Amino acid sequence: MNFFKTFLASLLAVVVGAFLFFFFGFVLLAGIVGTLSMKSAVEVPSEAVLRIDLSEVITDAPSNDPLAGIDLATLQRTPQLSLFNVLQAIEAAQDDERIRGIYLRLNGGGGVAGTAVLEELREALAAFKASGKFIVSYNETYSQGQYYLASVADRIYIQPEGGMDWSGLSTSLMFYKGLFDKLDLKAEVFRPTACRYKSAVEPYILDRMSDANREQMQELVNSLWGTISGEVARARGIDSVKMRRLTDELAVSLPEDALREGFVDGVVYEDQMRGVFAELGVATDDGGDCDFISLGDYAAMVGPDMSNLGADRVAILYADGQIVDGHGSGDAVYGNSLAAQLRDLREDDDVKAVVVRVNSPGGSALASDVIWREMELLRAEKPVVVSMGSYAASGGYYISCPADVIVADRMTLTGSIGVFGMFLNPIDALKNKLGITLDGVRSNTSAGMGSYTALTPAERASIMRGVDKVYATFTGHVSAGRNLPVERVLEIAGGRVWSGEDALGIGLVDALGGLKTAIALAVDKAGLTDYRVVEVRETPSGLAAFLTAMNVSVRKLFTRSELETVMGEYEKVREATRLQGILMYAPWKVELQ
Repeated sequence: MNFFKTFLASLLAVVVGAFLFFFFGFVLLAGIVGTLSMKSAVEVPSEAVLRIDLSEVITDAPSNDPLAGIDLATLQRTPQLSLFNVLQAIEAAQDDERIRGIYLRLNGGGGVAGTAVLEELREALAAFKASGKFIVSYNETYSQGQYYLASVADRIYIQPEGGMDWSGLSTSLMFYKGLFDKLDLKAEVFRPTACRYKSAVEPYILDRMSDANREQMQELVNSLWGTISGEVARARGIDSVKMRRLTDELAVSLPEDALREGFVDGVVYEDQMRGVFAELGVATDDGGDCDFISLGDYAAMVGPDMSNLGADRVAILYADGQIVDGHGSGDAVYGNSLAAQLRDLREDDDVKAVVVRVNSPGGSALASDVIWREMELLRAEKPVVVSMGSYAASGGYYISCPADVIVADRMTLTGSIGVFGMFLNPIDALKNKLGITLDGVRSNTSAGMGSYTALTPAERASIMRGVDKVYATFTGHVSAGRNLPVERVLEIAGGRVWSGEDALGIGLVDALGGLKTAIALAVDKAGLTDYRVVEVRETPSGLAAFLTAMNVSVRKLFTRSELETVMGEYEKVREATRLQGILMYAPWKVELQ
C-alpha cells in the first residue's frame, strides 16, 4: 500500500512539475516575443531631431537570432541595428523634410561594434551635414571613439565636470609562455620561415613581441591613429603639430582644456542644451524639449522600396565572424554554409551583382578554400565586390581575393597573408603536475600521432609540408585574384597585417570606402539603372525558427502602419558579439589567423 502511495505521489509530482515547466517556459517565450514585437507605432513629428544616443548596438552584420540583445534575467532588450539599416536611415533623414538635424548623445548602453562601422557611420553623418542640416553633439565624457564620431558635428558640447580621453592608440598582448613553462606544456608551432609577421602563435612560444610583430603593430597603430587624429584635426581646424603636442601632453582631458584648445564649443549642463536647440530653431513653442526621434525608431520606419519589387537585385551577403569548417549558423562563418549561399546567388537569375561584406579575422584554411572556390565560380558569371569591415585578415583576405573589386575602410585590418599550425603537447604536464601517464598501441609508426608520445621528426615534417602547401596555395590565389606577380605577393605577404589605407598603396585593395561604395561599384559593374538592394540572411532553425514564427503571428494583431513599425523593429535585432578566447589547435588543423 505504501508503495502505491509513494508511486502515485511521485507520478503526480512529475506531472505537476512538467506542467509548471512548460507553463513557465511558455510564459518566458511569450515574454521574449513580446519584448521583440510589442512596440507601438512611432510617428515622426513635423519638426523633429534624429537622436543618436547609442542605446542601440550598431553592428556590422544582421543576425537571425531572435534572442540577440535579450537579457533573459530581466527580459530587457538592447536594440541592435545593422550598419546597412543605419546608413539607410541617415540617408533617408537627409531627404526627410520632417528631420531638421541630428543630436549625437553618445551615452547609451549600446555602442558601435568595430572601427569600420564607426568610420562608415561618421562618413554618413558627414554626408548628412553636407546637405545643410545641423549636427550637434553632447556628452558628459568622450572616449576617443566617441569624440572621433562627434568631431563631424557643427557644435560639440561637454558637461562641466566631465572629461575627455585623448591620448592616442595602443595595443598590448598577453603572453602565456611563462605559464606554459610552469605547467610543463609545450607548444610546437609550424610556420613557414617567410611568415615572420604571423604573430597569432607568439603568445604561446615567446614572452614578448618579436621584432617583426612590433614593427607591424607600430606601423598599424600609427596608421589608424593618423586617420582618427587627422580627421579630427581637419574638422576642428587644428594643425598636425599642435594636435600631436596636445595628445602627448594629455592637454585636453578636462572640459575647460578642451574648450580652450578648440575641441569643444561649449561647457554646459544638459538642460542648457535647450538653448542651443532654440538657437537652431527647433525648440518647442513652450520652451520645452525638442521633438526627438531615436535612431532605432526612425530606422524601423525606413523600409525597403516596395515600388520596384520586380527590379533586378544587388545582393549583400555577410561573412561575419571566425571561419570554421562544415555547416552551421550563428557567430561564425561556416565554410560549407557560406559556399551554399554563394552557389544559390550564382544560380539566381534575378541577382545581377553581389556584395560580400567580409568582417572576419580568419580561421580554417580548408573552409576558406571551400568559400574561395565558390567566390571564383560566382565571379565568372556575375560582378562580385567585397566590402571589408573592421577586419578582413588572413582567411578573411583568402575569401576576398577572387572579387572583381575589393573596397576597404581606411581603418580596416587586412592582409595577414600567411599560415600556421600549432600543436599543444600536454604529456609532460599530465605526468609532472597530475601524475597521469599515457600509453597505447598503434598499427603503424605514426598512427595517433601526438596522442600519447611526442611528435617524431617525420610527423613534424609531414605537418610542415601541409603548412607550406597552404601558404603556396594562398599566395597563388592572391596572385591570380589581384593580378600581381607571385614575387610581389610574397613581398607583401609573410603574415603581415595592414591598415586599409596602407593596403591600397600596395595593391591589396582597389578603393577606400564602405558598404555604400561597394554597392555603387557593384551596380556600375552590372550596368544597372533600376535595381533593389537585398540582404541575404540565413533561414533560422530550431528554437530560433519557433520564436520567429511566434513573432510573425503576433504581428498579425497590428494595423498596417503598426505592422511596418514592428517589422522594422524586428529588423533591428543584430549580432553584437565576436568570438574571443584562446584557441586550441590539433596538429592537422591549419589556421589562417
